[in-house]
Amino acid sequence: MFKSIRESLNRTRQSVFGQIATVLGAGDITEETWEDLEALLIQADVGVPTTVYLVDTLREQVRKEGLYRADQLLDALRGQLRAILVDPPTFEMEEKRLLTIVMIVGVNGSGKTTTIGKLAQRYKGLGYKVMLAAGDTFRAAAIDQLEIWGERADVPVIAGQPNGDPAAVAYDGIRAARARGYNLLFIDTAGRLHTKFNLMKELEKVYGVCRKSVHAAPHDVLLVLDAPTGQNALAQAAKFKESVHASGVILTKLDSTAKGGMVFAIYRELGLPVRFIGTGERIQDLAPFDADQFIEGLFDQ
Repeated sequence: MFKSIRESLNRTRQSVFGQIATVLGAGDITEETWEDLEALLIQADVGVPTTVYLVDTLREQVRKEGLYRADQLLDALRGQLRAILVDPPTFEMEEKRLLTIVMIVGVNGSGKTTTIGKLAQRYKGLGYKVMLAAGDTFRAAAIDQLEIWGERADVPVIAGQPNGDPAAVAYDGIRAARARGYNLLFIDTAGRLHTKFNLMKELEKVYGVCRKSVHAAPHDVLLVLDAPTGQNALAQAAKFKESVHASGVILTKLDSTAKGGMVFAIYRELGLPVRFIGTGERIQDLAPFDADQFIEGLFDQ
């Protein structure tokens, strides 16, 4: 598991965070050290607010502890980054619950439908009876794609007609899961741009159907974010959290970008935990997020 997370962070580690490790190598801490560190953190997509917080916190730690060597500052940085990733919650269904409903949201191109297939494969392997609902009815290809992933994971897919009512598909999926004795339902949703008011309202309708149909549902709303979009993903996450109460993040395509620092901004600025990281294209390439492994993967040479 560590190997796959570490490999997915190759570009981030070899570019920005590798440079940070070099800057915070031998020598004393100078004002130039602070300037270089701030610039590299922003370059890594940690974001300006979180970067300012980190630098200010580190300056205070250096003053209080009397640190003067740059390698001591590197250890302090690792500790402060780890502190941001506070107690990542586990993603487990309650055994006593007859049906767990998980909405999957995100914009088009983020890898949302592929991620649902990976989740289905993972939780079927853990012994859950998994069903999928193809709620992205605005894009016919999305229905076809989900059915293909359903076949690969060997789980049933409930689908409606293209351009049909997504909330109706969610309702049909809930009824089918109950009738057939399935205990985990993943609902795919439309992935148009988060700035489109009417499409966010469609997501809210799906959320409302889940709420009315099953106690405390949806039990999770997982937001799929495309890591290469960097800070733009923060704006997406804020909107999805507001509209459908997104409760966690799945970060995809991390292996194709150097922008792994956005994880820290997602945690600190939005209070959203990262639940999984996509580590490749295969159906098994989905790793549960582990904060310690993530930090090690950023800096380990």
